[in-house]
Amino acid sequence: MDCRVALRGALTAGLLMLLCGAAAAQDGVKVAIGQRGGWEQCVSELGQNKGIFKRHGLVLETLYTQGSAETMQSVISNSVDVGIGIGTHGMLGAFVKGAPIRAVGASFTSADEQYYYVPTDSPIRSMKEADGKTIAVSTTGSASHMFALALGRHFGVTLKPQPTGAYAATLTQTLTKQVDIGFSQAPFNLNYVDDGRIRIIARGSDVPALRDMTSRLIVVNAAGLERRRNVLKRFMLAYREALDWLYADPEAIKAYAAWSGLPESIAKRAPEFMTRRNMEPTRIAGLDGIIADAIAFKYIPAPLSETQLKEAIQVDALR
Repeated sequence: MDCRVALRGALTAGLLMLLCGAAAAQDGVKVAIGQRGGWEQCVSELGQNKGIFKRHGLVLETLYTQGSAETMQSVISNSVDVGIGIGTHGMLGAFVKGAPIRAVGASFTSADEQYYYVPTDSPIRSMKEADGKTIAVSTTGSASHMFALALGRHFGVTLKPQPTGAYAATLTQTLTKQVDIGFSQAPFNLNYVDDGRIRIIARGSDVPALRDMTSRLIVVNAAGLERRRNVLKRFMLAYREALDWLYADPEAIKAYAAWSGLPESIAKRAPEFMTRRNMEPTRIAGLDGIIADAIAFKYIPAPLSETQLKEAIQVDALR
């Protein structure tokens, strides 16, 4: 009997050691993500909740910022491992100035999910009537900032970008007339459209130049890329698997609705605005137009050389 008890104790101790070893094998990854609440922003957290990142030996610590400029600073300072949703133009501008950042994937291509709105009682009926008006952007230098400049150019009006932070804060400032035109990423705030409290006056897809342009990136610190290459490879693999799950499993919409606080009827519209193709991390599109706009809007002083582009954008490095 004593032998059996001793054997059982030894087996239990061995199992505990194995479990502790498995837990210790999980690599931590700190992820900064701009603008909590949108479909693009849910991939990491919902993927972790589903157990996808754990299967790849990863435990994520997510931090949500006010926008891509804040996210980029977290990456530059090496306080996080991965930054998601960083504006391509702003990232290239920082890279040219010597910031230790590298793009390892696309966060989103096109501007199809962006829409611009005013309070229902606003006299502004279209973007052509918005000359001289203020327009919300998340932060200076963000993708939303570049979109605002591109909108003004397309419609032939002068818009005044005004940083307003996250979508919820932007909505409040727009409804209280602190800014003339608000912006959001569908499906976020579409319930306010349906309720008649705000009226859409333009969409990012109205600008042809933005339709096939990688607007936001997944970015890492240059030192971190060298030091944790294997970990980051597993992160990108898990990230793509999480995307596949989001678009394939109807339960993912319910998870997104619960996470975002959106009604399920609104949450299920997210894939309409943000297709799986445009969410593909390995797809970098429209670089020529991006560089031309980055010069025109003074993000960078001159075109990047082929060598610079290969250093700045290293999608293949983590495949």
